[in-house]
Amino acid sequence: MTDAAILHVDLDAFFASVEILLDPALTGRPVAVGGTGARGVVAAASYEARRFGVESAMPMARARRLCPDLVALPPRIDVYQRYSSDVFEILRSFTPLVEPLSLDEAFLDVRGTRHLFGTGAEVGGRIRARVRDETGLVCSAGVATTKLLAKLASAAAKPDGLLVVEPGSEFEFLHPLPVERLWGVGPATRRRLDRLGVRTVGDLARASEESLVRAVGAVAGRHLHALAHNRDDRPVEPARETKSVSSEETFALDIDDRDELAREVRRQADRVATRLRRGGWVARTVTLKLRFPDFRTITRSSTLPEPTDAAADLSATAIALLDRVDIDEGIRLLGVGASNLDTPDARQQPLPLEERGRRRIDDVVDTVRERFGSDALAPASLLGPGGVRTGRRTAHSFGPDRDDA
Repeated sequence: MTDAAILHVDLDAFFASVEILLDPALTGRPVAVGGTGARGVVAAASYEARRFGVESAMPMARARRLCPDLVALPPRIDVYQRYSSDVFEILRSFTPLVEPLSLDEAFLDVRGTRHLFGTGAEVGGRIRARVRDETGLVCSAGVATTKLLAKLASAAAKPDGLLVVEPGSEFEFLHPLPVERLWGVGPATRRRLDRLGVRTVGDLARASEESLVRAVGAVAGRHLHALAHNRDDRPVEPARETKSVSSEETFALDIDDRDELAREVRRQADRVATRLRRGGWVARTVTLKLRFPDFRTITRSSTLPEPTDAAADLSATAIALLDRVDIDEGIRLLGVGASNLDTPDARQQPLPLEERGRRRIDDVVDTVRERFGSDALAPASLLGPGGVRTGRRTAHSFGPDRDDA
């Protein structure tokens, strides 16, 4: 019988928890992290805020109406990344088979380390204790025979819990769950399944694969039928390839001034360049993302002759793309992305003198920011009346949408 040795570890209310950890005066208060402007969106909410109905992806304005005493804080991604690195160092001390899903969650396969650390359940308990002792943060963990069940178990264990789905009890745990808990069941699929009388995973398991295919399509129907029977053979993959790095921001007011938008491009390019260097990447393709007031979204891309991790290269390319777009109706959201990634040795050698000088400047900037924070040093073009602003302190988008549970 297969051991319960697949873990899903998830930091509880991660962004909000870090803010509370750094400011103990926030303990016990409802806290939300996200865009604090008129169009801001909640990225994470403390459990005190959730009691008022505040949730991730909710407009911050609505969150404030639900919870008048809400403490709304702008995000500090660099700070969260440092805490995330500390947590992942703990995870990798138990097994090399760690698959990151985001800054605050990962799968682990601990089958090969039983002789060192014990059963999956014992490893889950040790991880939770070490995360709390060494970082001050709280995490929940699910332990099961498959990735599907491990993730569902960690969600059921929240907050601050550990749930083990023992071999032989998989269906006892899985089948009573609402069907929308399965990956791939969104509102549209949920409505189609409702018409079949499918409301729980058990209902789904009892339905024939043919009826599911007719209801939701061939790919989704077969996928859901397999999940309902806990058929999930996906391995834990520690070497998930990073395909792109991006930063984007939703503005409090639409912007139709080209110079101001160019400054925003430089701001986002600076963030992306820093993340590229931190991750050990250079990029060949630059993408500009723009969203208009009617929510129409466009992207424009350009591939560089040589890969780069320099903000100046990224911003110059993105501004050239911006110059070819009609922005008269205003821009609601702007983003800069870097893709087609490679390692720094992909650049031609030796670097030109000018490039070597720029690299030394970038290294100094990274060192200062690492020590004193992301706002400590920035290009003069990002200097505002209140000093350096590497973030607008308005609505902010955090990349891939997910609930920070």
